[in-house]
Amino acid sequence: MSARPSTSERRRLHRRTEDLRLLQRDKELEAAQRTCQALFQHHRVDELVEQVLCTALEAVNAEAGSILLADHDHRRLVFQYVVGQKSERLQGTSFPWHQGIAGSVFLSGEAAVIQDVKQDPRHFADVDLLTGYTTHDMITVPLKKWEGAPIGVLNVLNKRDGVLDMNDLAHLTIIGAVAAVAIQQARLFEEAKLAELGRLLGDIGHDLKNLLQPLVMGLEVLKEEITGIVRSAPTDKAKQSEALCQEEFTLVEETCVRIQDRVKQIADCVKGLTSAPKFAPCRISAIVEAVFRTLRVVADEKRLVLRAEGLDSLPEILADECRLFNAFYNLVNNAIAEVPAGGRISIHAQEASDPRFILVAVSDTGRGMPSEVVQSLFSSRAISRKPGGTGLGTKIVKDVVDAHRGEITVQSRVGEGTVFSLKLPLNPSGLFAHFPQMGG
Repeated sequence: MSARPSTSERRRLHRRTEDLRLLQRDKELEAAQRTCQALFQHHRVDELVEQVLCTALEAVNAEAGSILLADHDHRRLVFQYVVGQKSERLQGTSFPWHQGIAGSVFLSGEAAVIQDVKQDPRHFADVDLLTGYTTHDMITVPLKKWEGAPIGVLNVLNKRDGVLDMNDLAHLTIIGAVAAVAIQQARLFEEAKLAELGRLLGDIGHDLKNLLQPLVMGLEVLKEEITGIVRSAPTDKAKQSEALCQEEFTLVEETCVRIQDRVKQIADCVKGLTSAPKFAPCRISAIVEAVFRTLRVVADEKRLVLRAEGLDSLPEILADECRLFNAFYNLVNNAIAEVPAGGRISIHAQEASDPRFILVAVSDTGRGMPSEVVQSLFSSRAISRKPGGTGLGTKIVKDVVDAHRGEITVQSRVGEGTVFSLKLPLNPSGLFAHFPQMGG
C-alpha cells in the first residue's frame, strides 16, 4: 500500500488546485471583459465579428478560426469573418447549414470539442480542400440569441501549444455567449439606422415633390417662350436650337418624375416594403436608351463610352418599365463611378436557352470588385466603396429583378471589370402557373 500524503502535501495540492481554478477563472473573466469591450466599441456587425474572433483565438492560443452566421432565407451558414491561411478563399462563401461539424452544432445548439477531426465523420473536408489548410483539432461553439434561437457558430482551429480541450471550451463558451448578444445588439443598431433613414427619405421625397413642381411649371413657360421666339424669327439655326431645347426639356421633365419615384423606391427598400409591380408590354431597348440618354452627360464628362448591343432583337416583355429603368440606371450609374476615363459600359443581349426568358448583361471595363464586396451584393450587408455610399443601389436592383421573378448574377475580379447578368421572363405572371411556389 502506498503511503497516504501528509497533511502538508494535501494542503499544497489543494492550494495548487485552487490556484489553477482561480487562474482559469481570471482567464475567463478577461475573455468576457474583452468581448464586452467590443460590444461598446463597434456598432457594425462586420467590425464586431472581426474583434470577437480575434479575441477568441488569442484567448485559447489557436492558429485559425471563423465566425459563421445563418442565412435563414437560404438555410445556409455564411463565413462572415475568417482568420488563418488562405482565409480570403472562404470569406463570404457558404454551405447548407445541415453539413459539417458547424452545421451539427448550429442545429443542435451543443458545442463540440474535436481533438482529431479525421476521426469525426461530420467533418466537412471540402473546406480544407478549398483553402489548402489542414484542420487537426477544433472547437465549435453555437452563437444563440438571448431566448435561445441560433444565429451562427464560432469555430476555433489548431491550438498552437497542444490540443484544444474542455478548459478552452470554457473560455469560448463565455466569449460565444457575449458575442451573440453583441451581434444582436449591432444588428438592432443597424436596423434602427435603416428605419431612421427610411423615415428621412420619406420626408425628403415629400420635399422633393414640392421643390420640383415649380421647376416643371417653369419648363412649360420656357417652352412657350422659345416657341414664340422661333415663330417670330424662323431661321434654320433657331429651329435647331428649339429642337435641342425641347429635347432637353423633355429629359428634365422625365427626370423630375423619376427622382420622386426613385426616392420612394429607396425608402421602401430600406423599410423592407415592396409595392406590387405594374406589368405592361415594354422593350428593353427603349428602357436602356432612356437610361443612356439620362446619364450621357455624366458619362461624357468622364470620356466613357455607353454602348447597347443586340437589344433591338429582344422580344417585347411584360414588365414594370419604371422599375426596370431604375435597375439599369443603378447598374450603369454605379459603373460610371468605377470605370476610368476612356473605358466602356455595355448593355448587350445574350442567347437564352429557355424561350420563356431573355438574358441581358451589363458589363464594364472598370476596376472590378474583391470577393467580399461581391458576396455582400444584393444583401442587407451590402458594402459601398464610394465615399458616403450606402450600398443600397445593388439591393434595389435585386428587388426589381425579384419582383419580375427573374435572376441576377455577377462576375467580377479586381482589375478585370464586372459583368451583371439579368435573366428576365417574357411574362412574369405566366410563371406562376408553372411554379406556384414562386408566387408568394
